Amino acid sequence: MELPVIYEDADMVAVAKPAGVMTHPDGHTKDETASDWFLRVYPASAAVGEMQRLPNGTEIARPGVVHRLDRDTSGVLVFAKTPEAHAHLKAVFQNREAKKTYLAFVYGVPKERKGTIEFSIGRSRKDFRLRSAQPKARGTMRDALTRYEVVSDIGTHSLLKVMPETGRTHQIRVHLKAIHHPVVCDPLYAPNQKCDLGFGRMGLHAYSLDIPLLSGERILLTAPIPEDILPALKQFPHSDVFTPPPTSV
Repeated sequence: MELPVIYEDADMVAVAKPAGVMTHPDGHTKDETASDWFLRVYPASAAVGEMQRLPNGTEIARPGVVHRLDRDTSGVLVFAKTPEAHAHLKAVFQNREAKKTYLAFVYGVPKERKGTIEFSIGRSRKDFRLRSAQPKARGTMRDALTRYEVVSDIGTHSLLKVMPETGRTHQIRVHLKAIHHPVVCDPLYAPNQKCDLGFGRMGLHAYSLDIPLLSGERILLTAPIPEDILPALKQFPHSDVFTPPPTSV
């Protein structure tokens, strides 16, 4: 597996993660992950990062990892190459200095063209794989805030620009389900819905990430729209702002 590099300097590397690739190992699957790729390409950074302890006590190395994307979400993923960069980037995400923008294809049309979703998130009482924004969710309820804007709609579906300000597990997926507009083809939060718009995977893409570098300068990282999303994107008016102009001959 090779991951397309969006940006690289002495401290970090940003890649365009495809859907279907996990950010880091989970102790169950043997598939190559994005952090496995990072370790293979940047072996000198093997010790950068933190271990993760699984419920069974097993510890998993996560080289370079400072944030994550769900397996079925494509888009911008950043790795730290040095301990200093790891500490810096981790603080950037924890302190909400990272400005994240996702594209989400959802069922239906939200009543408000722009809105804020602010429901705390816990664990589902019905399924250990799920998170929940219900008041009686299990475990610690963590605050979560997501802003969204309807870019375009075709009556049955909408294309949203989504800006999560916190980084809870499955946050965008849980919050969009909570307002009754789940992500298209989401196997966990819309299991009984059809995979419309030609999707064969979840309709969520981490389009851009605006972060401060160690130098203090901010950089905007953008992941190109994957080929498997383009057919769906082209069904929406005004969506061409997210696609590159045709190459001139």
